[in-house]
Amino acid sequence: MLFREIVIAGCGNPLFGDDGFGPAVVEELKKLQLPDNVKVIDAGLGAPHFLFTLIEDAEVPVKKLVIIDIADFGGNPGDVTKLRPEDLPPGAYRDAHSWDLSEPLQRLKDVIDITIIGCQPKRVASHEFELGLTEEVERAIPKTVRIVLEEIGVEYGATINHQGTHLWASPGEAGGDAGENPGEQT
Repeated sequence: MLFREIVIAGCGNPLFGDDGFGPAVVEELKKLQLPDNVKVIDAGLGAPHFLFTLIEDAEVPVKKLVIIDIADFGGNPGDVTKLRPEDLPPGAYRDAHSWDLSEPLQRLKDVIDITIIGCQPKRVASHEFELGLTEEVERAIPKTVRIVLEEIGVEYGATINHQGTHLWASPGEAGGDAGENPGEQT
């Protein structure tokens, strides 16, 4: 089965610095035991446009889509925010091939619950390959995993380390709320 009720799509290209944030979060999510109705996908670079089109025509209706990507929302590098498709100005969300991804999201938003979890990048290479995330964006991965799990209603309460914090919590962070308001920085 290609899709399930809940689809988590990490978008981006690890060859361009912080643009690899979405796939890096997906890699961590795939290490977890998630419910059978959840599908985690590395949507890559040009794939999101096609992925969103496939979701629209899926045999099993997708009820929730969580997109993980970098987003320039004016925050500090590594800040994470939750957005809704209506928060995206037309033409503001494009992939590296300049395809406007907000258009298919606008088409889907009336039939699928869509949340975009964006991380403010520090550096995205445009012409040269640059492997690896910046330190600030790398530190946002555990927090983003927690936000995704909360967004899909999965509790990993049994996954607590000896200090009483979630294993995916950042150092010094105690697994609190991720924020419920779209566009709210967490």
